[in-house]
Amino acid sequence: MKPTLLYSDAPARGWMPWGALAPFLLIAFVVLPVLITMDPFERWGLTEANGDPVGLNGWYVFLLIPFAMTGALAFAWVLLVERRPLATIGLTGAGAAKAFLSGEIIGFVTIAGVVAAIWALGGFEAAGFGLALNATTDMVGIGVLFLCFVVQASVEEIIFRGWLLSALARKFNLTLAVVLTCLVFTLLHYGPQQPVLSIIASFLFSLFACLWAVKAGNIWGVMGWHAGWNWLLAIGFELPVTGLDADVQALVVKLIPRGADTLTGGADGPEASVVCLVFFACASALLLWRINTRNTQGAFKKI
Repeated sequence: MKPTLLYSDAPARGWMPWGALAPFLLIAFVVLPVLITMDPFERWGLTEANGDPVGLNGWYVFLLIPFAMTGALAFAWVLLVERRPLATIGLTGAGAAKAFLSGEIIGFVTIAGVVAAIWALGGFEAAGFGLALNATTDMVGIGVLFLCFVVQASVEEIIFRGWLLSALARKFNLTLAVVLTCLVFTLLHYGPQQPVLSIIASFLFSLFACLWAVKAGNIWGVMGWHAGWNWLLAIGFELPVTGLDADVQALVVKLIPRGADTLTGGADGPEASVVCLVFFACASALLLWRINTRNTQGAFKKI
């Protein structure tokens, strides 16, 4: 399999980084804003010493400021250093708003389906329905968090499935680009004492997102899916999203874990559940099958 122009055949008129350098550049795009904001956020009481957000205001700045800085760095690199259009990182094609909205709806449905499956298997117990509806502060927070998660998820898709995936595909090949992108995504979502299932879940999450982007030929849909998935998981059930708890009451139903950690995901939340892993594995296999059964020669331009 040869190097591939993934989303657009527009050339880079500047310097494209060596393939081995691209993952380290992405890590720098992510880590630098975190290092810049970590100390002031902690001094202002917005985050804990380990960087986790404190309260709703902590969530707002945690999701908005570092991710906006990361997105700005990535855009500056693509436009000023590589000098290639944003279409080459997946921000291409007509119907962007429709694809994003459709992706969000799919995100809502898929995470709700995963949570419902765990509940049906005895992993959760209901402890109240629509609790946030009776709390004005929580409803305002839920609305602001929606916008924050749109920014956070969109930036993650732009840098991982947009920039890194396309840069690696141009230097190596599509298969290796997907694997390396998933490994870098997993590394940056790794935490001390993280269970094995959570590590596997991060890899499969990225694999599913990569294959969605490859099949669609853009990242609009997967951006929406990522935002919808994270937001509903964070505010819908009072369950952790990537091991973090949003400071709001449940919008849908408050669920209390009652089963084994392998079923509920434990402290990391449903994303580390074996049910979620099965979903991502099956969904990724379906996407891969659909990609392999179409005429990829007409979808991607080989260099």
